[in-house]
This record gives sequence, C-alpha cells and structure tokens, in this order.
Amino acid sequence: MTRGPRRGRAAAIAILAVLALAAAASTVRAQADPERVRTAKTLFFDRKYAEARQAWEAVRAGAPGPDKDAAAYWVARCSESLGENERSFREYGAFLALPSPDRALAEEARTSRVGLAAKLYPAGRKEYADVLRQALADRNKTVRYYTALRVPDLGPEMARLAVPVLRQIVDEEKDPDLVDRAKLKLMRADPSALPVIAAAPPAASGASPRPSGAPAAAARWVRVRITEKGGTHPKIAVNLPLGFAEMAFKSLPDDVKADLRKKGYDADTFWEALRKLGPSQIISIEGEDGEQIQIWTE
Repeated sequence: MTRGPRRGRAAAIAILAVLALAAAASTVRAQADPERVRTAKTLFFDRKYAEARQAWEAVRAGAPGPDKDAAAYWVARCSESLGENERSFREYGAFLALPSPDRALAEEARTSRVGLAAKLYPAGRKEYADVLRQALADRNKTVRYYTALRVPDLGPEMARLAVPVLRQIVDEEKDPDLVDRAKLKLMRADPSALPVIAAAPPAASGASPRPSGAPAAAARWVRVRITEKGGTHPKIAVNLPLGFAEMAFKSLPDDVKADLRKKGYDADTFWEALRKLGPSQIISIEGEDGEQIQIWTE
C-alpha cells in the first residue's frame, strides 16, 4: 500500500531534478552571452566585419533577451560595413520588424536604411524611392532631417520632395550648422524656397556703388535676382549671408574649382577680396532664354 505514494514522491523528485538541470543549463547559457557579446563587439570595432557578423549571428541564435534583439541590428551593420548594401537593407528591415526594438538602435537603423536607399536608388533601383518618401514623413525628426539632407543629391524629382522638410529646418532649427546645410540643399532643390530678405534693387550696370572717396563698407550679403524675359518682378530671389555663400563656393568639387581658376576665380582668395569691396555690382547678364540675372553684394 505504501508503494504508490513512494512512486509518486520519486516521480516528483525526478521532475524537480530535471527542472533544476534545465534551470542550471539556462543559467550557464545566460552567463555565456556577455562573453559572446564582448567578442562580437571587439571583432566589429577591430574592423573584422565578416568574423563579427558570424559572432553576432551566434549571439542572435542564443537565449532570448535584449542582446538577441540587438544582435539583429549589429548583423545588419556588419553587412553594411562589408559593402553588402542590399543584404544590409533587408537585415535592418528585419531588425525594425521585431516587436519592440531598442529605440536608439531603431533610429540608427532607419537612418542607415535611408543612406542605403540613397546609394541604391541612382543605380536604377527606383523602388527605393518609396523608402525615401516615407522617411521624409517619419515621426522621428532625426530620420526626417537626415533624409531631407540626402535626397536633394538624387536628382530634381527627388529633391523637390525634400523642400518642405528643408524649409522646416531653416525656419525652426537653431543649430547654425544644420540650418546652413539645409540652405545649401535648398539651393540645389529649389532656390526660390529660400527665405527672401528685403533688399534694395541693384545698382545700374556701370554705376558707382558708393560715393566717390567714401570708405568701403564690409559686404555682408550676396543677392541674386533672376527675372524672366519681359518680366518686371524676379522669378527667383535668393539672399545669402556672404559667409554662407563663401562656404558654398569653397565646398565645390575640386574639378569645378580647377575650371574656375582657369577663368580667374580662386576659391581661396576670391571671397576675401569680395568682402573688402563693399556694396557693389558683381554681375548683370542675360541668360540663354532672355532672362536677366543680377548678382550683387551689400
């Protein structure tokens, strides 16, 4: 009569023993994860990206937890560092599809996908345009701004999509470097979208910019007006601080600077000389379609 209870107790003890062994094994796996993570990070920062990807994949195959989710991000980053853009794009997407990815890593993953889409789009992969359009409306300001600063380099059609966000940066942001970068991109996307600052009309061609003998005042602004043939009001009006215009000029590619030097314009000395001229007419010409182009400083 006592065998039944004894057998029951033995079975219960056996079950508890199995559970204890499983818990111990789980503890061992959990204790091993930090070392695997350290190894994976070390390989990545040593720029051994192929080995790092394998190490992060091993972490991702391990026990559930935050390291497992983060590993999906690092796998994608390794692929990006290896130049495997399409694979990396998909892997970032897989990370973002997780139920609750780390917020900071998710922001970096979304900006990385934008950068990859911007690389893949010019190679005839127009399907990436949708990714860029969606990123311009992203609720995350960092992603939205990053996209707006990348898109204008992809051609006029894509550049126009970035104009509202670039205007938002110019109108609302306080960081002067960010605002200047947005203005540079607006110049490429739509110069007429730049804020127009009231200015006196340019001096007539050949007229003296200041009274004879008057000291030269330091020029502060570059004004550009483009008027259509027969028009009375400018179609495009651009006003830039002289320092910003100088920055734009000096940021031109080296081959463009070389061409300008052949025409007598040196990016390293032109703007310093221009500052000393004071308010003056720089150029007034007629364009190929009869439009009047006037540029001056004040």
